[in-house]
Amino acid sequence: MLRMFNTINDKVERVDTPQNGSWLCLSEPTDVELATVSQQTGIDLADLRAPLDDEERSRVDVEDDYTMIIVDIPTVEERGGRDWYETIPLSIILTQHLIITVCMQDTAVLHPFMEGTIRGFNTYMKSRFILQILYRNATMYLRYLRIIDRESDRLELKLRHSMQNREILMLLELSKTLVYFTTSLKSNEIVMEKLNSLTRFKQYPEDEDLLDDVITENKQAIEMANIYSGVLANMTDAFASIVSNNLNNVMRIFTIISITLSIPTLIFSMYGMNFQSGMSGMPFTDSRWGFLVVVVISILLSIVVTWFLTRSRLFK
Repeated sequence: MLRMFNTINDKVERVDTPQNGSWLCLSEPTDVELATVSQQTGIDLADLRAPLDDEERSRVDVEDDYTMIIVDIPTVEERGGRDWYETIPLSIILTQHLIITVCMQDTAVLHPFMEGTIRGFNTYMKSRFILQILYRNATMYLRYLRIIDRESDRLELKLRHSMQNREILMLLELSKTLVYFTTSLKSNEIVMEKLNSLTRFKQYPEDEDLLDDVITENKQAIEMANIYSGVLANMTDAFASIVSNNLNNVMRIFTIISITLSIPTLIFSMYGMNFQSGMSGMPFTDSRWGFLVVVVISILLSIVVTWFLTRSRLFK
């Protein structure tokens, strides 16, 4: 989808044709749209296609007529009725008259710019626009990291009494997400450092504070991702041991029950053999109350063995 925006009377409005200072937003673009933009702007088609590869690395490419900035942005994917987080590349291409963004999805990072809710946003101020995108991107990382932290706390409560693998697998998925976030944030930090030293990237004097805020937010996101990643790694190991311990407790109970039931089974098995009355040598075979006595003895022995096993060190 190709959408074009321009700031008119301090308001962001959608336009049909690109003008000087316009913003061209390509979300899930078709081949025809990419070819059209490439022909109209002179941007290499391969550069326009670069962010459509989800494995594309963050970088800054300086060409003769334009500068391409690729950063990783967070996105939400729904699987199995749950929200999972991953990162995808976003390309920001700066030409002499236009600014172009290309992404494989319709990302929420850019929605406030389209709606005109970002304070001080102006499509003509291209360098400020880039900083505002980077700032919005860092705040989105922080937002998703807080959601992941709350999700891990919820899983922790479930894992205290769980003997299933579902929660452990969810923790592993969150850990993988944090690894992706950390890697992407560090790559974005390198991009920001290169932008800071790029002579072509002109900053307005009032944007120096915005650049500092972008760097600060990105560093905070990196620290939070590292902390949460370490916590989740320790939590996963700890609760894997808890699940194993819970399973051992269940097996302990089953073992005691099995040993206890083996006693009356053994006794009744011996008395169930075909012995002749008075010649078998088996106790109580000639007694009128013999069967009842054997049952009582079996019950008493089972009770004694159960009591002993439940207090034995081998089963604690």
